Amino acid sequence: MRKILTIAMIASGLMAAACNTVEGAGKDVKSAGTAVSNAANDAK
Repeated sequence: MRKILTIAMIASGLMAAACNTVEGAGKDVKSAGTAVSNAANDAK
């Protein structure tokens, strides 16, 4: 039982870290898209 609990806790920690990583990547992509959009508007 202790082994299963330990594995579950490690898995939940890894999933939380992955969510933070994906959220950060999404923010980076949004920032890059905004920069490209602004550059296109400035070129008009």
